[in-house]
Amino acid sequence: MVPTLIVLGLLVVAFVYFSQVYADVLWYNQLGFLEVFVTENLSRIGLFVAAFLIMGASVYFSLRIAYRSRPIYAPDSNVQDNLNRYQAQLEPIRKLLMIGIPIVLGAFAGTAASSQWETMLLFFNAEPFGEVDPEFGLDIGFYVFTLPFLGFLLGFLISIVVISGIAAILTHYLYGGIRLEEKGLFTSRAARTQIAVLAALFLILQGVNYWLDRYATVTSSDGNWTGALYTDVNAVIPTKAILAAAAVIVAVLFIVSAVIGRWRLPVIGTAMLVITAILAGGVYPWIIQRVQVEPNEFAREEQYIESNITMTRAAYGLDDVQVNNYPVEEVPQEGALNADGETTANIRLLDPNLVSDAFSQLQQFRQYYQFPEILNVDRYEIDGEVEDTVIAVRELNTAGVPDGWVNEHVFYTHGYGVVAAAGSTVQPDGRPEFIQSGIPTTGVLGDESTYEPRIYFGDESPEYSIVGAPEGAAPQEIDRPETEGATQEARSTFQGDGGPRIGNFFNRLVYALKFQSTDLLLSDQVNSESQILYDRDPVDRVEKIAPYLTLDSNSYPAIVDGRVKWIIEGYTTTTEYPYSTQQELQSATVDSLTAEGVATALPAEQVNYIRNAVKATVDAYDGSVDLYAWDDQDPILKAWQKVYPTSLKPYSEMSADLMAHVRYPEDLFKVQRELLARYHVTETLPFFNNSEAWTVPVDPTLEEEEQEVKQPPFYLSLQMPEQESASFSLTTPFIPFVPEGQQARNILYGFLAADGDAGTGEDGVKAETYGTLRLLDTSGEDSAVGPGQAANLFNSDTNVSQELNLLRQGASEVISGNLLTLPIGGGIAYVQPVFVQSSGDSSFPVLRRVLVSFGEQVGFAPTLAEALDQVFQGDSGAETGDSENVGETPDDPAAPPAGEEPTGEPTEEPTGEPTPPADPGTGDPAADLRAALEDANAAIQEGQAALAEGDFAAYGEAQERLDQALQRALDAETRLSEAGGEPTE
Repeated sequence: MVPTLIVLGLLVVAFVYFSQVYADVLWYNQLGFLEVFVTENLSRIGLFVAAFLIMGASVYFSLRIAYRSRPIYAPDSNVQDNLNRYQAQLEPIRKLLMIGIPIVLGAFAGTAASSQWETMLLFFNAEPFGEVDPEFGLDIGFYVFTLPFLGFLLGFLISIVVISGIAAILTHYLYGGIRLEEKGLFTSRAARTQIAVLAALFLILQGVNYWLDRYATVTSSDGNWTGALYTDVNAVIPTKAILAAAAVIVAVLFIVSAVIGRWRLPVIGTAMLVITAILAGGVYPWIIQRVQVEPNEFAREEQYIESNITMTRAAYGLDDVQVNNYPVEEVPQEGALNADGETTANIRLLDPNLVSDAFSQLQQFRQYYQFPEILNVDRYEIDGEVEDTVIAVRELNTAGVPDGWVNEHVFYTHGYGVVAAAGSTVQPDGRPEFIQSGIPTTGVLGDESTYEPRIYFGDESPEYSIVGAPEGAAPQEIDRPETEGATQEARSTFQGDGGPRIGNFFNRLVYALKFQSTDLLLSDQVNSESQILYDRDPVDRVEKIAPYLTLDSNSYPAIVDGRVKWIIEGYTTTTEYPYSTQQELQSATVDSLTAEGVATALPAEQVNYIRNAVKATVDAYDGSVDLYAWDDQDPILKAWQKVYPTSLKPYSEMSADLMAHVRYPEDLFKVQRELLARYHVTETLPFFNNSEAWTVPVDPTLEEEEQEVKQPPFYLSLQMPEQESASFSLTTPFIPFVPEGQQARNILYGFLAADGDAGTGEDGVKAETYGTLRLLDTSGEDSAVGPGQAANLFNSDTNVSQELNLLRQGASEVISGNLLTLPIGGGIAYVQPVFVQSSGDSSFPVLRRVLVSFGEQVGFAPTLAEALDQVFQGDSGAETGDSENVGETPDDPAAPPAGEEPTGEPTEEPTGEPTPPADPGTGDPAADLRAALEDANAAIQEGQAALAEGDFAAYGEAQERLDQALQRALDAETRLSEAGGEPTE
């Protein structure tokens, strides 16, 4: 029975492994990317087999040669007696060891080699860069494609020689071919020959290694700058060549020793090689660095610093940055914003990092829906004008799904609908101005007749769902509520091709094993037309079919050609670009959002070259993936296109609608701004002195103890100086470099904007200006206010602090929105929305005020238009998105409290007495303000008393009266300020 059980166990393990491979084949084949799976795995298998056979055969023949050449009549000695005992013990398993050891070592070698499949494929499909390095004059493709493969191959061969040599020495020693005697070390002729040949091979390979190390100096980061510096060029590179020649000479000496039978020459040669390696490889370069370079470093290193600047800027796409000096106007003038209409009309007041709760409370409608913590910014054409929008999709919330396999995997399968709000305006009461909302989905972006609203694939989709049914079968999937307030759910059936078919028993068994679910195998809910949807996160989905790409941490949704598409940015990277400074992706992409855990940074991967090579889309309904070769001039992408000839489409196949929603990648921009903070300097002397270095400011909206992380970049539609029209751009400010341990000088030194408008209105045509980096250099203006100073101006302004204190009355919380930096009016303006959130589980932030600064002037008003007018002498000349809201502050007594909107569920009518209407005012703003504050204080006391007694109904009524009183106080205070009076303490 034991052999039978063993065989059965092996068969079960083999079937489980086969089922996983078969499931992957079904998944890749259904998506149309089977070539990716086949190519990768065949490459891995080919490398494994080759390395296994070469390593295994080398070790086997080394052992066999050593064993067969063992001395037959070894002299007797105590040592030999001990060895005879070892030989006797090993003899019964000698043949097994002679085969087993090579197999085990070959398996290890094969596993290690198979991980280099990408290196191998790039080597055999290499593309020239058309540019050469400054030191050796070789095409950069040699360093990116050829040198890594040669390094891998050389390391593998050296390991074979070393392991084979160790195996031979141990075998010769065990069987008497090598032994210690009173006269010294005895070696048989066979042992001496075999060891000499292996030593010669090792030294020849080491000589090749020394030679290749010369080329590695151009990517070395051992010096103050990346690349081959003065010491490398004048000491390291020549000595590496000398060591390569010396290693080959010593190898010849070993071959000679094998013939003449004496070890003296190779031993002396080896000792000399070691001494030379120490002196020439370490001491001599140190002397050159210490004596010639350090006393006159700039003069020695200038040409190499210039190479580092040039190559780093090229490697990160910074060589075409458009730099303009921007003398900053500090005194706001009346009508100064007349020429900035396109920018001011799209100043985003709705902070996508704060309004998720508002979307949830106003548009979630069911507990099984959810919105992400951070929403996305996009732009859409509305009434003939392109406007910035804050957008999200209503995804399925698996935590809100009733327990049970059928509910979790059959009934609740998808989310529903796009929800979008205007970015530059809100409703008069501070709630988002939705342009696309509701169930069924309606709005200016379309309805169910114009786009498919069902979200089967997204960031929060279930692990797997079973969808599909025979024609005519009753729908099983919970589709959506029939209407926003309905208690009944509409049902639907998935009609697309979104996953592998599991209608037959074998496929069901395969996926039952994969997901370890007997329900999947036995449930009657699985029918002949069923499909299984899994791997539904858009980023994970693209990562599986494009393993050669580094993917942006954020995917964003857009309505494209009647479908909801997730758009993901893909990067090609390398660490082998000559003279380019390395950057760790994770540290470069960390900001205040990633530090709080609401966004994700890139992995901790070192790069010194990066391109946004691919734009990927994932259909939110059927999960279909399209990869577009966006940077079709990138040599690394060209190489991968040769590897996967059918996987990538040219960007000329992108529709005009998709082009219109492509934007500049956020993580690439973060990497670029980190480097540009220093590499905006192109002259070698200031670069060497680091006298003109900048840095990205910390986020001033955080609490003081948290202000250790960088401000995130922001998407804005703005018109940069000397730009013909506004474009959808990614922006960031710069301040002077802050040495460690010193306090930041928070003045503005630079402002960077990346043009993200790719659309031209034509299919497959990319805008020529897309990707243009425009840098405003304000470093000559030491008085230009930086983001931190703007935040301090806001916090220290007496009127602002008084009004914020009013907003904080009761249980309300004041939340600062994102601080936007805008080059308008000939200077720099800062705009920050201020949100208020009341207490309660269903509360959410609502926009109550807008802060504006320009120079030293601060404006604070219910709308952006009013705040700008306050700053620019009563008339800014700006057209803003919320201009029509001027004077429409919420004072309706019947309006719900701020942030206390219903969630869409049916609610009961209040049973208490109606709340008395708010005092319309006496006409005297100072008296009205005092009366309102007295009413607010009374409401606070009544609410606290009710809460102490556990009377939550009375507490809610008191909160309503408090909110109304606070609004009356704010209105009165605004009227008082307009009349020129002083606010009452």
